[in-house]
Amino acid sequence: MQATTLSFANFHQHGELFANIFRARKQSFIVQNKWDLPEVMDMEFDQYDTPQSRWIAVHHLGEVMAGVRLTPTTARCGIYTYMIRDAQLGLLDSIPQDLMFDQAPVAPHVWEVTRGFVAHNIPSTIRRKVHTRLVMEMVRAARVEGINQMVALLPSNWSRWAKRCALDMAPAGRVMDMGGINYQAVSLDFTAHLH
Repeated sequence: MQATTLSFANFHQHGELFANIFRARKQSFIVQNKWDLPEVMDMEFDQYDTPQSRWIAVHHLGEVMAGVRLTPTTARCGIYTYMIRDAQLGLLDSIPQDLMFDQAPVAPHVWEVTRGFVAHNIPSTIRRKVHTRLVMEMVRAARVEGINQMVALLPSNWSRWAKRCALDMAPAGRVMDMGGINYQAVSLDFTAHLH
């Protein structure tokens, strides 16, 4: 099992892995969760998949087992910035505007985590290992990019696994039902991992 952080600068070095992340996202979010999201060529994508983002994949023999997208909170593309902030600004109908207790941050050292998934076909015997590998690669990416905080919109059961993964996480918003799944905005502090 490997973990790779992809960007527009390096995805050409990894064969089909970049496209496979978007195929795995389609399977997770459109097929399994039945979310109404854009798709083309069997891949799910949105307006936040720009050269400003990074994509982390946990993979084995070309199969993407898990993934996340990291986007700087300073990102801009047309009218869009990053998902949590744009929801707060009322640009996204699918996410409530009051998802965070405070104003969404905009700072070079703060990034957003979105589109996180572990593939549904991953056996329960290795799911924890896959999840841990994903978090370890997020920590590595935080060091490389100089990220000391991330914000995310996660399933509300995040507190059950945060300690197992040694992540310093705190609620940043209320629990919300989105598409039949309870989600909550959270803040992740990576300061201790930067040294």
